[in-house]
Amino acid sequence: MATPNLFLIYVTDVEHSTRFYADLFEMEPVTITPRYVPFEVAPGVLFALWSGRSDTVTTATPRTSELGLMLPGSASGVDDCFAAWTAKGATVIEEPHEDVFGRTFVVADPDGNLIRVSPID
Repeated sequence: MATPNLFLIYVTDVEHSTRFYADLFEMEPVTITPRYVPFEVAPGVLFALWSGRSDTVTTATPRTSELGLMLPGSASGVDDCFAAWTAKGATVIEEPHEDVFGRTFVVADPDGNLIRVSPID
């Protein structure tokens, strides 16, 4: 059976979002095109920015899914990540708190896409 290996995030400004994610995740994209920018997050697995539907996807579009980053280690690692990302100017949606994920927080990218950080299950 096939497993998902491409995760698309709709953005309205690919160039701005590329800088945001490259800085936030401290990684470089595989390639850069005017409407599609993939980042390899594991061998054969891509997280990509896509503006191919920018005529229908706007910053006013409600974002109901989340991109997740699960960190190894203790809750203090989540707090350290929060401090680093807020220093980079990430928009805070939820401050660090305890939830079913353990210690967690949520920030948003420039288009309002949500990014949750939590410890590895």
